[in-house]
Amino acid sequence: MIELKNIYKSFGGKEILNDINAVMQTGMTNLIIGTSGSGKTVLQKCMVGLFEVDKGEIVFDGNNLTSMSQEERKELRQQIGMLFQGGALFDSLTVEQNVTFPLSMFTNLSIAEKRDRANFCLQRVNLENVNKLLPSAISGGMKKRVAIARAIAMNPKYLFCDEPNSGLDPKTSILIDELIKEITEEFNITTIINTHDMNTVMSIGEKILFIYKGKKFWEGSNDDIMKSDNQELNDFVFASRWMKAMKKHY
Repeated sequence: MIELKNIYKSFGGKEILNDINAVMQTGMTNLIIGTSGSGKTVLQKCMVGLFEVDKGEIVFDGNNLTSMSQEERKELRQQIGMLFQGGALFDSLTVEQNVTFPLSMFTNLSIAEKRDRANFCLQRVNLENVNKLLPSAISGGMKKRVAIARAIAMNPKYLFCDEPNSGLDPKTSILIDELIKEITEEFNITTIINTHDMNTVMSIGEKILFIYKGKKFWEGSNDDIMKSDNQELNDFVFASRWMKAMKKHY
C-alpha cells in the first residue's frame, strides 16, 4: 500500500500539485487519470522519488519516502518495478540481457540464476524462444511484454506503469491490460498506472484517482464512473461519442 498525504509540488512558482490525498491499494490496479498537464505524471515521479515534494508525505507500507536517507531510498527502489511509456529497452542488448539488466545491477545472482529468472519472467508474459533476439527483431507488443518481464524481474512490491498502451493497437492494448492485472493479482503487487486510455480505465480500473488542474477531483472504481455526476470527470471520460453512448445506457 502507498499512502499520499497532503502532497504539494510547484515548479518555478507554478503550483502543479495541490493537497493530493489518496491510498494505492495492494493487489489492485490503481489508475491515475487526467488531461495532459493535469499533474498526473509529476505525481507519479514524486512517488518514485524522481521529484521531491514541497510538502506532504509518501508512505510505502509504513515507510515514509520523504524522510528516508539515500541508503534507505536505494533499498526501496529495489522493490519498485518500472514500465516506461515507450518500453525503454536497450537496443544493443538481447531480450534476455534486457530482462537480466536490473538483476546484474542490484543482485549477486550467478549467470545461471539470472537466466532462470529471465526465463521465468518471459514465460509469465507469454514469450518463449526470444531470449537471443534484439528488440529490433520483435513487434511493439512483444517489446512491451519484454519491458513488463524486466519490470518484474526483481520481484517488486510496487509496479509503476506510465501509459503502458502507448503506440499499441487496440487488440494488443487489451492483452497488455489483462497481463498487468493478472501479474498484479498473482504477485500481490501495488500497481500504479498513469493513463488516458479509456479502454484501460473501463477494463481494469479497480481504483481510480482523477487529477484536475493539480487537485484530486474524484476517486472511485470504473463502475463508479458510470454513475458519477462530477462534471470535470464526465467531460474527460465521456469525450468520445462511444463513451457518451455508454453513459446514457447506464
